[in-house]
Amino acid sequence: MVSLPQSKRLARLRRKMEQGRVEAFLVTHPPNVFYLSGFTGDAGALLVEPSRATLLTDSRFTTQASEELGPSAVGLKIVKGSPAAAAGAELARRRFRGRAGFEGARMTVAEAARLKKGSGGRPRWRATEGWVEALRRVKEPEEIERMRAAARLASEVIVEVLPLVRPGVRECDLGAEIEFRMRKRGASGAAFDTIVASGPRGALPHARATTKAFRANELVVIDMGAILRHYCSDLTRTIYLGRAPSRLRRGYQAVVEAQAAACEVLRPGAPAEAVDLAAREVLRRYGLEKAFIHSTGHGLGLEVHEEPRLGRGQSVPLEASSVVTIEPGVYWEGSGGIRIEDDVLVLPSGGEILTSAPREFLEL
Repeated sequence: MVSLPQSKRLARLRRKMEQGRVEAFLVTHPPNVFYLSGFTGDAGALLVEPSRATLLTDSRFTTQASEELGPSAVGLKIVKGSPAAAAGAELARRRFRGRAGFEGARMTVAEAARLKKGSGGRPRWRATEGWVEALRRVKEPEEIERMRAAARLASEVIVEVLPLVRPGVRECDLGAEIEFRMRKRGASGAAFDTIVASGPRGALPHARATTKAFRANELVVIDMGAILRHYCSDLTRTIYLGRAPSRLRRGYQAVVEAQAAACEVLRPGAPAEAVDLAAREVLRRYGLEKAFIHSTGHGLGLEVHEEPRLGRGQSVPLEASSVVTIEPGVYWEGSGGIRIEDDVLVLPSGGEILTSAPREFLEL
């Protein structure tokens, strides 16, 4: 059973429900269900009402749900079939005629149809987006400690595997070794498919490891993250196999400075796009702005990609105790790429970097 304060989270959601004028709210996205109830199963729906909250799941999870919920503010109901449809049927059984919300961005059209059919047309359903995700943006002290530990684990593993980065080693073998070592240190898994991209493949920001072997005199990008006690880390380092030419050294220095500039403006109240603009301004001065083809970062927590997004046009103000990635990069088609990524906690005084792996340009 988790010890995080679900009752306080439910109270915050109920305030949002009042603002949104709904009397019931159905949560179906598994990370959101966990955040509000502590249930980790992959088949469940949480029905939140002003005076009660009920987790609906099937008989496969009876024991697990009972243990994870414990004496919490959430009740348990074992159902057959779709938990979402069962939640609708539960409201219909109680002759609920108010307005009910559901996570429209997290539900398929077919699931929404089952929900509405199960409720017999009694509730007036309203699709919502991002209600629980907005609550998750600001981390509680225990969440921050878990994320510190996940960041520390990833940092230790990437340092451990550096001796394995040498010509002849295959991308997929290094990726497998990284994920194996993360699990050996207690991770429940990788936060995403580990990226190991060498040579020209490094120009693909979301490349996946292949059977390609590393070669001398090429860049290797390693992007990895661990899930530890449900919370994610995300870390990227770039290595050169050999003595790097001055063009790449200059590119690496530009990315280092871009990351530092982004961290400088990372503070509560700053618009998310200001972080991105700071990184881009540095790369512009180096003549590399067009080589930067993605946003500067994103929120991090129960999922590896959360709000806020640190990109152009994102005016949402940053909040203290949120955790984000700062990951500027430059990419040259047919040649390779350079990216440096760290996890950063937003504090009133600025940003605290949680990942600790060396950031200097490694030439192996």
